[in-house]
Amino acid sequence: EQLVESGGGLVQPGGSLRLSCAASGFLFYAANLSWVRQAPGKGLEWVSTIDATEVTTYARFARGRFTISRDDAKNTLYLDIVDLKPEDTAVYFCKRNGSPTKGQGTRVTVSS
Repeated sequence: EQLVESGGGLVQPGGSLRLSCAASGFLFYAANLSWVRQAPGKGLEWVSTIDATEVTTYARFARGRFTISRDDAKNTLYLDIVDLKPEDTAVYFCKRNGSPTKGQGTRVTVSS
């Protein structure tokens, strides 16, 4: 199982990003998938989940600004973030629910 996140970077407050997660080694279309993040000096924090039927759930802080989606034909998970805030600064990871595996993450820094 392999997960490779990308799309992070340095963004000004109010900006937007699309994070991607390329997955392999498991039945992507059947998997429930999540994004989690880890801010500097803090533990992992759940952001959002999308199940195999594309039902989505979000952490309270993510509602309205974060959108999770998936492309089963490309084995890719996405996270669109708008109106980025400094408190969104973190390393973002994708995960298959029930699996301990996560990728190297993609770093998002929100700063002016």
